[in-house]
Amino acid sequence: MQPSGELLYGLNDKPPVGPTLLAALQHVLASFVGIITPTLIIGGVLGLGSEIPYLISMALLVSGVGTFIQAKTIGPIGSGLVALQGTSFAFLSSILAAGFIAKGKGGGPEEILSLIFGVCCLGAFIEIFLSRILHKLKFFINPLVTGIVITTIGFYLIKVGMTDLAGGFKAADFGSFANLGLGLGVLTLIVILNQSKNIYLRSGAIFFGLMAGFIAAIFLGKVDFSGLSSVSLFTLPIPFKYGMSFDMAAFIPVALIYLITAIESSGDLTATSMVSKEPITGPVYVKRIKNGVLGDGVNSLIAAVMCTFPNTTFSQNNGVIQLTGMASRYVALWTAGMLIILGLFPVIGAIFQQLPKPVLGGATLVMFGTVAAAGIRILASLELDRRTMLIMAVSFGLGLGVAMVPDVLKEMPKLVQNIFGSAVTTCGLTAIILNLCLPSLQSTSDVAKSEAVEAAKEAA
Repeated sequence: MQPSGELLYGLNDKPPVGPTLLAALQHVLASFVGIITPTLIIGGVLGLGSEIPYLISMALLVSGVGTFIQAKTIGPIGSGLVALQGTSFAFLSSILAAGFIAKGKGGGPEEILSLIFGVCCLGAFIEIFLSRILHKLKFFINPLVTGIVITTIGFYLIKVGMTDLAGGFKAADFGSFANLGLGLGVLTLIVILNQSKNIYLRSGAIFFGLMAGFIAAIFLGKVDFSGLSSVSLFTLPIPFKYGMSFDMAAFIPVALIYLITAIESSGDLTATSMVSKEPITGPVYVKRIKNGVLGDGVNSLIAAVMCTFPNTTFSQNNGVIQLTGMASRYVALWTAGMLIILGLFPVIGAIFQQLPKPVLGGATLVMFGTVAAAGIRILASLELDRRTMLIMAVSFGLGLGVAMVPDVLKEMPKLVQNIFGSAVTTCGLTAIILNLCLPSLQSTSDVAKSEAVEAAKEAA
């Protein structure tokens, strides 16, 4: 392995086929679970059943297309970096909220997906627009707001992971010893592998944990492959397969996450530039970030058209660049090709659909906890003064309060319930409003400097 921080191949280098293939496989391994897991969760919670294999196939295929666009660039679209695109976890809560709105109106899987893809398609234009004025967004969407929203997303989704670990919503054997043992076993294995000195075991800990849990579940009789015979081996994507519909209450939470994602993606792309030994200041960097966020928005638009959920840049693949020492965009092109090939075979999605809930829950509990920890890390990097603490307290209080006591809004109009019933929306809007309205506090040192300047003026 190359010395830490040293690249074997730079962004525009063309490595031999062998090393390129191995690096691409490692990128697929690092991102595969992250790409398919949101679809498995959404499909399971909303009861999408037979549609799940196709949705997983489209998730993989669109991730490949999006990764190709980011690496190759098409006009102003794409960063030109090894910026892997994958299904975003940040949208989970707002997509589930949209699904429940459609379900509450008596809609089946097609109506649910029609509404989800409709609002996600329109929302993508928000990120596309914001990519052009990205430098102005940090005035009201800063690390404080982003940290609060990401932390809330993680906390909110932990409930989904824990429910799955115990057997799944309304499972007959919910909380049984077998379910808890299987889920906790997967979680424990992931923790152990994550501490391994072997870089491949460490970076693929979640994937290997899921596979081990899957095998254990087969021996426990918790997996049934009988339904695979009805799944087609190969499929071609069908744009607008489920149609598109719209609901304002479903759209607002999704729109808010697109706003946050634009800022998050710029951070991911900055990190990718850094590990790729590319500039992180100056006009080349600014253009690259703006075009990368534009690519993020365009890829989410493609995702909605091709019937999968919004895409974003995957930060975990920066670790693969560091581990392999290969920042070449050609690696990303190979990775994109592998993902597209995987997406053309729905049987792969059908196999992963058989993952028992406890196995999935054991892995997602770690992943969602990691999301919350990432948000906390952002907040910990800030100066936690009185203003910051107040914004955090009120935002977490209202957002998580709504999640814990959903009946608090039961007397409100349906539109208000649908919008502010989302913990992420309530928390995010509260943080944005308070961040804009509350005056900034000067630090003690700033006050001291100000007083010294005034004293010097008077003395003069």
